[in-house]
Amino acid sequence: MNQKRTFGTLLTLLGIAGIIWGAIAFLMGGDGGMVGKYTSAVPFVVGLIFFFSGINLLKTTKDQA
Repeated sequence: MNQKRTFGTLLTLLGIAGIIWGAIAFLMGGDGGMVGKYTSAVPFVVGLIFFFSGINLLKTTKDQA
């Protein structure tokens, strides 16, 4: 496994975590959460960016034997 695939996997996992965190914060509505209802869009959008860039990196990286 080369470095690009490892970095793509890391970005994808961080993106999934950001999407889940943003969705949970939005559903909580700012009651006891770390972020408010409308500021929960920030981790969600960053998670989407990380997720799609990680998936793109995994798809475009060629395997070298």
